[in-house]
Amino acid sequence: MSEIIKNPLWQRFIHAVQEEVKPALGCTEPVSLALAAAVAASELNGSLERIDAWVSPNLMKNGLGVTVPGTGMAGLPIAAALGALGGNPGAGLEVLKDASVQAIADAKAMLKAGKVKVMLQQPCDDILFSRAKLYSQDGWACVTIVGGHTHIVHIETETGVKFTQDAGVGTDDRASPLAVLSETSLKEILAFVNTVPFDAIRFILDAAQLNGALSQEGLRGTWGLHIGATLEKQCARGLLANDLSTAILIRTSAASDARMGGATLPAMSNSGSGNQGITATVPVMVVAEHFGASDEKLARALMLSHLSAIYIHHQLPRLSALCAATTAAMGAAAGMAWLMGDGQYSTISMAISSMIGDVSGMICDGASNSCAMKVSTSASAAWKAVLMALDNTSVTGDEGIVAHNVEHSIANLCALACHSMQQTDKQIIGIMTRKAH
Repeated sequence: MSEIIKNPLWQRFIHAVQEEVKPALGCTEPVSLALAAAVAASELNGSLERIDAWVSPNLMKNGLGVTVPGTGMAGLPIAAALGALGGNPGAGLEVLKDASVQAIADAKAMLKAGKVKVMLQQPCDDILFSRAKLYSQDGWACVTIVGGHTHIVHIETETGVKFTQDAGVGTDDRASPLAVLSETSLKEILAFVNTVPFDAIRFILDAAQLNGALSQEGLRGTWGLHIGATLEKQCARGLLANDLSTAILIRTSAASDARMGGATLPAMSNSGSGNQGITATVPVMVVAEHFGASDEKLARALMLSHLSAIYIHHQLPRLSALCAATTAAMGAAAGMAWLMGDGQYSTISMAISSMIGDVSGMICDGASNSCAMKVSTSASAAWKAVLMALDNTSVTGDEGIVAHNVEHSIANLCALACHSMQQTDKQIIGIMTRKAH
């Protein structure tokens, strides 16, 4: 580790990955509300009687249709109830990992009795906002999360404020582990991946272990839309070729199927999203297995994939109308290109450019089982882009939003998501909210 200390940039890259690549059980938007409820429950005096919760429009969008692990139910109310009754307030994105059968039954009973209410926070300028207020006969406790899925900014009870801080502290200042991403480039990320000692990045192999287990679970059961399991059957029938391309598609889809369908296994997330973590991990892992790559090669490819995905997503709003499985797949394209080619920057940049020219318009219409469709599409696009790059061809700077420089292409994509697609996001949320009533 002494070599890392001698290179501060390497250490900052590693800290950024450790900040953004973490285990998460269940879709992270409902989990954020569950965490707020769990922390509030730990501050509540007396037995829980009812829950009121408020969330931002974007968090509502991603919480309407996704299954909460272990419950067989979708939506934010069951997440809030289970977080309050069975959540571990110190477990972050794995807040629901220890929820008991009894806690799940009690949470469902609360919903049936009409004791859980989830509302839109209005007005709300925050993209990611969740607040849970729990009541007992003896008082109440309220916890607010803003800016990041686990970023608690306020804890209050009937006796007064227990904790408070500005919502921006720890998220955008230069002390943040992610600050380095505004000061670096893909070239520097690639140089880091090629030269950092293996022992310093060995931890990223945990992503392959967790997301690989989710993929296996997705193929065993009928989770979500069971896309992976269905495609595997069609492959056996001869309707799909039994090749590397199909393996990438099937295994990546299966992991997302299991996660979105409510499997009680954690995903290794990326940028606060399990699906982004799956997309950045599984295609790279499948290619590495196919070619018998060593653990070191897999670790370097996964580090390139995850760090590139974080680098791109850092230029986006935390939640937006742009499906972030596409940007995570750009990281996967970089990782697969590194494994397949000679590790040249030109090959990796061509693969990312082709991705931007291909799937950049995919919208996010909320977390749900259909996310596995978008994950599989993005993974397939990434492999196609890699194959093109290996033949020295890609979408060029003369076409669409793609520029002659890959950094400019990324900036163009992110500018669309940050500005023009904000109105798209509002319309998507409006459509979904009307459907919910």
